[in-house]
Amino acid sequence: MTVSAAVLKSFGLSGGKLTRFESGLINASWRVDTPSGKSFVLQRVNPMFPATINSDIDTVTRHLRDKGMPTPLIVPTTDGAPALQAAGEVWRVLTYLPGVSRDTLQNARQASEAGTLLGRFHNAVSDLDHTFSNPRLGVHDTAAHLANLRRALAAHGDHSQFDRVKPLAERILELARRLPELPLTRERIVHGDPKISNFIFDPDTDEGIGLVDLDSVASMPIVLELGDALRSWCNPLGEDTAETTFSVPFFRAAIEGYSRGAPDLLSEDEWQALPDATLTIALELAARFAADALQESYFGWDTVRFENASQHNWVRAAGQLCLAEKIRVEWKALQSAVRPRAPIRRL
Repeated sequence: MTVSAAVLKSFGLSGGKLTRFESGLINASWRVDTPSGKSFVLQRVNPMFPATINSDIDTVTRHLRDKGMPTPLIVPTTDGAPALQAAGEVWRVLTYLPGVSRDTLQNARQASEAGTLLGRFHNAVSDLDHTFSNPRLGVHDTAAHLANLRRALAAHGDHSQFDRVKPLAERILELARRLPELPLTRERIVHGDPKISNFIFDPDTDEGIGLVDLDSVASMPIVLELGDALRSWCNPLGEDTAETTFSVPFFRAAIEGYSRGAPDLLSEDEWQALPDATLTIALELAARFAADALQESYFGWDTVRFENASQHNWVRAAGQLCLAEKIRVEWKALQSAVRPRAPIRRL
């Protein structure tokens, strides 16, 4: 994929050197290094997002900046628009946030920094009053994702991978029957996709710098965001392997870091529900991936490692199910980490 000179000109970036970012499955992204020595990020925005999402990002990032938090900022076009719409495509430019991102964490220090950074983010936007153009309703509707898995099993019995997917799906549905109920309290502004690769770290000190990829910013119960974050951060083997592990030391470090970044933000019920939320989101994702191993409608898969989307999503589903099972094994330790003086509830 190439970037036209007209797109670069629209943002005042003519003559910039482009380097394609290979990571990321949604937006096509390039680093642009200008002759003046400044760097930016150019993105062709996936059509799954409305063009108005760029105004949402502009509002949130300016609010973060005003709170003193490092963040990418929308760079308007030469006409002052937050994005360029041309030939059926949407392009945007953001300021470049220096640092490194990681697909997995290597140590508890990084987990602690991720927790602090997400806490700071949640704290900073807690007083922002904004209605989002892309509310992402139902993104963590666990019951709906489980129902979709049942429909996929009923509708795709002739799929070439059905005999492989069915036993995995049945294990997911069985474990889902014992999921705890989450305290879905009032909605708050959240990042929406707090996987560890969306966090920028200092390459030398591991200090958390800021969050990127803000297309998913929306309002939802905060325990859903934290469950998604913790199941990502505490899996040092990553999401593209069927065998995973869950790091209790990473979990402890992450929630300790979060308590520093947002010491008074969570209610007692929300704080105590963190193990429940982590288990729920891991199993929810297992259901989503298992369903798509039959439906094959997911927007991206690794064409180098896998022959088709079904194979990749089977591995994703198996990995998240394995993670959920590992969480259950460590259940007492996780509950002790969030409420050390409270009685342990058995699953």
